[in-house]
Amino acid sequence: MHTAPPHPLSPLTADEIALARRALVGADLLPETARVAYLGLEEPPKDALAGSPERLARALLHDAAAPGGSDVLVSLTAERVVEQRKLDPATEGQLPVLDEEFGLVEEVLRTDQRWLTALQDRGLDAADVRVAPLSAGVFEYPEERGRRILRGLAFVQEHPNDHAWAHPVDGLVGYVDVVNKSVDQVIDLGAMPVPAESGNFDDPAVTGPARTSQRPIEITQPEGVSFTLDGNLLRWENWSLRIGFDAREGLVLHQISFRDGDRDRPICHRASISEMVVPYADPSPVRSWQNYFDTGEYLIGRYANSLQLGCDCLGEITYLDAVVADDFGHPHTLRNAICLHEEDHGILWKHTDLWAGSSETRRQRRMVLSFFTTIGNYDYGFYWYLYLDGTIELEVKATGVVFTSAHPGAHHPYASQIAPGLGAPYHQHLFNARLDMAVDGPANLVEEVEVERVPAGPDNPRGNAFSKRHTPLRSESEAQRRADNRRGRVWHITNPSSRNRLGDPVAYALFPEGNPELLAAEESSIRRRAEFATRHLWVTRYDPAERYAAGDFVNQHPGGAGLPAYAADDRDIDGQDLVVWHTFGLTHFPRPEDWPIMPVDHTGFKLKPVGFFDRNPTLDVPPSGGKSCH
Repeated sequence: MHTAPPHPLSPLTADEIALARRALVGADLLPETARVAYLGLEEPPKDALAGSPERLARALLHDAAAPGGSDVLVSLTAERVVEQRKLDPATEGQLPVLDEEFGLVEEVLRTDQRWLTALQDRGLDAADVRVAPLSAGVFEYPEERGRRILRGLAFVQEHPNDHAWAHPVDGLVGYVDVVNKSVDQVIDLGAMPVPAESGNFDDPAVTGPARTSQRPIEITQPEGVSFTLDGNLLRWENWSLRIGFDAREGLVLHQISFRDGDRDRPICHRASISEMVVPYADPSPVRSWQNYFDTGEYLIGRYANSLQLGCDCLGEITYLDAVVADDFGHPHTLRNAICLHEEDHGILWKHTDLWAGSSETRRQRRMVLSFFTTIGNYDYGFYWYLYLDGTIELEVKATGVVFTSAHPGAHHPYASQIAPGLGAPYHQHLFNARLDMAVDGPANLVEEVEVERVPAGPDNPRGNAFSKRHTPLRSESEAQRRADNRRGRVWHITNPSSRNRLGDPVAYALFPEGNPELLAAEESSIRRRAEFATRHLWVTRYDPAERYAAGDFVNQHPGGAGLPAYAADDRDIDGQDLVVWHTFGLTHFPRPEDWPIMPVDHTGFKLKPVGFFDRNPTLDVPPSGGKSCH
């Protein structure tokens, strides 16, 4: 039977991953010592989509016998390797952390006498100690240059079902070379009491009996859903887009457009989370290196949860599987990784008019595309929302278990005490959204728009006037900006060549939350490596090779890659094909209420039409039916 070729932006199938693996084996690139750190679709550039572009896969290969790694392109069309480049780990960093390295850190430390002695001095048995395998960063250790290092912090697990995060072994850290399987350093600052209170949030002895006050909430759509799926093409109300999934970025949205009359109007060519970093604030010698790039170092898509109806998603749900490659390059299917559903979202618009004697109400609803991932102790949900009025929103939900420490006592300036003797260091969760914009086409310009106070005077005699200021950002250096909520600062992505009926350029506005950007000191290692997080906004000229805010190879990269390198040439972005990069996130001072498991915290941003439509695009939304509204 003839099978139609996939759309050029469709994610790799299991058969294509298997084909890519065969090509790698055929090119002698997968010996027994090699592992596949990443394998995903190498998306064709936008100008090639109209034709039949070659179907390519990108593979990042780690070989323990030849440190440094390889960056490989495989043609799925020709079934062969077409490009290969060896990486220099000293200058380009290491490939992402592998699954098998998670347990390796604990295994290697158990063979080190310094580690065992430190545990014995604390009255601990190594068999009861779990070790978190943590990305190393780049610090003042010349012996680590070019080597693949992970660092390990210890936690006591009192029984197989015990959540060990409740029992941190503080004052102790091990530095492990995961290629040589050796221990470089064990830093032991002396024993601190291991917090004893249970953190088992699933144990009735901790939680008490489950409450019986809740009555069921049922969400039904008796006539079915209002969206359709054709392969990975989603259509809902006036929206259309293609759904992608990547082992590194997770959920990716392509070719987002809105049907306006008889036109499908493009808004965004590609939207994804290009990077996220979690920097910690505790300067203790055993913790000052803690900062994790969950996208570039650990690959958030690879750990997507298999979602369950009634638990993760409620209502009339459509699930999509995702396929990623495992450490050996074999396809691995993540069942129910993506959740699609629509939900009521309150009032869309409403007015009761005394003059006209009218009273009209319409209800808002939104299309939800989401996935959840678990990276160590934290769990993150990524929710893209499409609204009837043309708004696009991304909400990130952070939950799970806070990273713990022993708490040294009152007035400690860098951690909260969340249970007796148990601390949680202050930290941030900073995300970067890569928004390849195409507002009514590729020739866009970003303007900074903010309030402008008007002094009292002849033109403002009563002092009540205020206005707004538009500042075009015409070059990459001008377009490195911070949010300012006191000024109501937003950024309009406009199309100067497309005008609405009032003669103004059509636009979409990026509304930032305006939370703190990266708080680490300017001379710090983490700032060099996560410079993207020092600005809420970057705008760059489109380049298909510029995909990730912290660069392609993040693990143990010395810094300067990604957005600072992309913007270094200070390219013209006035009426050009451009990419908007938005950093947003949470600064977390943990609370006792965040223990032993953290209620969801929320962060995100919105893209709203500003003059993109000639009037309210929801006037044709019908009144609610049924007996509940009459």
